[in-house]
Amino acid sequence: MRFLQIKHLTTEDLNSAVELDRLCFGGLWTLEGYGRELGSPNSDLLGLWSSETDVGKSARNLADTGVPPLQIPPILIGLGCLWAILEEAHITILAIHPRFQGQGLGQALLWALLKKAHYRQLERATLEVRESNLAAVSLYKKFGFKEAGRRKRYYEDTGEDALVMWRSGIEKPEFQQYLAVEKVQSCDRLHQKNWHLAIDTFEF
Repeated sequence: MRFLQIKHLTTEDLNSAVELDRLCFGGLWTLEGYGRELGSPNSDLLGLWSSETDVGKSARNLADTGVPPLQIPPILIGLGCLWAILEEAHITILAIHPRFQGQGLGQALLWALLKKAHYRQLERATLEVRESNLAAVSLYKKFGFKEAGRRKRYYEDTGEDALVMWRSGIEKPEFQQYLAVEKVQSCDRLHQKNWHLAIDTFEF
């Protein structure tokens, strides 16, 4: 079984965050940049960690030798960040390690960011996404984001436009009910990929 956990980053996680950033974005933020996010009361910087355990093998090892198996440290495989600006949650980063994409992990991390935005009682969420990133656009639309405009030649590496997407009403009580439904769907999809997400332990 493969396990997932979503939690806030700490200073000990920053080098891993920069490494994942370089892998996903080519170096969007520096170590200092991630450090500033940790120090800002208006920023939520979340990480998605993966760990694997063979329960049967672990039990046999303990029974045969009396020695518990070595614990492999969790690996940071996802990053999410939002800025709380007035009544708005600006989602600045949503990244999943390329090796683990297409398994529903981005869906779980976006759920956590929107949960944070609701907890902060923000009214709407916004983000920019590459026009060609069809998987990301589809994910955002699944969560009720709508295209509100575009930023011409926003991405310097390709000159590609960015779609500006918005999701309103996230402060309302019914949005909490919506998130509860999305939580079940997200966990079901992860289970199909042999993931178990400890989402009930997510701390605010």
